[in-house]
Amino acid sequence: MAIASAQSVTAMPASIQDGARAAAPNDMEALGQRFLQLLVAQLKNQDPLNPLDNAQMTLQLAQMSTVEGINRLNAGLDALLDSQRASQALQTAALIGRQVLVAGDRLSLAGGEAIGVVELKATADRVRIEVLDAAGERVRWLELGALPAGVHRFVWDGRDAAGVALPSGDYRYKVIAERGAQAVAATPLSMDRVRSVILAAASVELELEHSGRQGLDTLRQIF
Repeated sequence: MAIASAQSVTAMPASIQDGARAAAPNDMEALGQRFLQLLVAQLKNQDPLNPLDNAQMTLQLAQMSTVEGINRLNAGLDALLDSQRASQALQTAALIGRQVLVAGDRLSLAGGEAIGVVELKATADRVRIEVLDAAGERVRWLELGALPAGVHRFVWDGRDAAGVALPSGDYRYKVIAERGAQAVAATPLSMDRVRSVILAAASVELELEHSGRQGLDTLRQIF
């Protein structure tokens, strides 16, 4: 019968540890049985003149137990996160059909009125809105004057520069904000409607009517 060397006795648990790290929680029982079988085989075939150190064997067993505990902990955390996402999705379902404010440059003209929102990063001496049609052609300038930093709402009456009422539909707009000769950072915001709630792999998202999929953290306001 071949006699296992001390080197082979200490090297084998490392491979077992690597397997334990990659194993799924439901594979741990089979992995544990394999570990015990190998350990028994080592004890049977160890060199009588150089037996396995008790401290080394205890360390290997402790390492195996630690890896198994970590796998079970990870499985428990994954289950907890899945439960939290499902609960968040149910709560977020109340937003279906609601109007929300998100980053976007769309102006929806209906009934002779369109509402837009601008977010300024700093105070501006002059804020102008350039309204564009579907072809990207300017149809109107709107002067909002001086505005402080923050979120500001404006209303477009749906008329062009000549005062002619334009047809209902979707338009676009640009924000030009200045303080003296310096440009001020400005973000256009648009109103949209929530169509559905999507339970994604790692988060809960909303499907908006015009803006597509958006994360909850992108919402600026809910109406």
